[in-house]
Amino acid sequence: MESNYVALWDRCLAIIKDNIEESAYEHWFVPIKPYSFRDNALTLLVPSAFFYEYLEEKYLNLLRHVMCRVFGNGVQLMYKVAVVQNPQATMELESTTKSISIDKPTIKPTNVISPFKQYVYEDLNPQLNPNYTFENYYAGESNLLARSTGEAVAEKPGKTPFNPMFIYGESGVGKTHLIQAIGVRIKEKDPTKRVLYVSTHLFQVQFVNARLSNKVNDFIGFYQSIDVLLIDDVQELANQTKTQNTFFHIFNHLHQTGKQLVMTSDRPPKMLEGMEPRLLTRFKWGLTVAVERPDYSLRKNILVNKIKQDGLDIKEEVIDYIARNATDNVRDLEGVIVSLMAQSTIFNKEITIDMAERVLNNSVHMEKKQINIDLIQQTVCNFYDLDPKLLQSKSRKREIAQARQIAMYLSKKYTDLSYSRIGDNIGKRDHATVLYACKTIEDQYAIDKSLHANIDEIEEILKR
Repeated sequence: MESNYVALWDRCLAIIKDNIEESAYEHWFVPIKPYSFRDNALTLLVPSAFFYEYLEEKYLNLLRHVMCRVFGNGVQLMYKVAVVQNPQATMELESTTKSISIDKPTIKPTNVISPFKQYVYEDLNPQLNPNYTFENYYAGESNLLARSTGEAVAEKPGKTPFNPMFIYGESGVGKTHLIQAIGVRIKEKDPTKRVLYVSTHLFQVQFVNARLSNKVNDFIGFYQSIDVLLIDDVQELANQTKTQNTFFHIFNHLHQTGKQLVMTSDRPPKMLEGMEPRLLTRFKWGLTVAVERPDYSLRKNILVNKIKQDGLDIKEEVIDYIARNATDNVRDLEGVIVSLMAQSTIFNKEITIDMAERVLNNSVHMEKKQINIDLIQQTVCNFYDLDPKLLQSKSRKREIAQARQIAMYLSKKYTDLSYSRIGDNIGKRDHATVLYACKTIEDQYAIDKSLHANIDEIEEILKR
């Protein structure tokens, strides 16, 4: 039998071909070559290590039955993995079972030795920025869920339902800071963990270099040795078919061995185009969570802490102005503070609203919120817990009349409408009534502290 094992293997292939789809046969069995048959052990030469893993996972039962039928009971299955497609440089591996015999149920399967654990990798530089921590990743409504689950992942990487963790959001909202904070916390808790942060662009460059230098197996082996893989901007894998296929095998190995994956993207998985469906399915296995634009309170909190960190002295009104007008992302806020610090130092001037306005106009998108009469009426009614219809009524109750007058006063302040137009929109009042209401509120605002505070709060709500 030892002399005609090639012909016997060909018989095995003929049976296998009749039992699986043609595409699967062409992809997974045609590349296999019979290498040797000695001591009742058939050794097959396979082109790569993940090829071996896939055969063991998907086709072991089929191989077991076919080989028992052709070679007889008790035959062993061994593999040799060609390193860089060179049969002279191989890695020998056993099948999951010592024997393919189906008549000996007492035989216990051995543990599969991962081909990538044959090499002991040196200490790994995690590529983490130590300044990106949870302590300075300030929480708000826009990022609370992502931050909380990120901390849970950092406490027990690979042991929560959040694996993979897929974080998405617009550029500049703090996704990179968050995944790096996860990595920093994990390394603090367990310095032996192999944690790696990598951008998808760099991953792609590394893969291309590995292909050009015939070291794809080494590339895959390295990434399959990672305990926590943090990969940024995964949308850049779009239309990169070969890179996606390789990442698919890396993803599968890490996930199946209980390792943690955290990814970021500028859009959710369902909106990613140019991606392999099997990869998109895996992206959605764990938690998909959004990080949104920071709201006013979070923007202000970030500014206050950045100013304190940089040792600056900026008035509250300037901080408030920046927080209200730099609305796009966190990077804009940090850039504004750096620019203000530079101008203040160079020109030896105090940081004022005028200086902040100049910096904002030159560096960020200024969002001008449209405040109209409908918004004013709704905001005033929400503040005083009134039905908006009451402002249109003839009621003279004190609380309703005052709310109506405040709505008129703010409408004149924040819109270009005439007194007559304001009256038409608020209770069908005439020009004189609106003029009187505005004068009344203006006088009371100057002497009534409670009313003053209420109007200030309503105005703050309007500007958010």
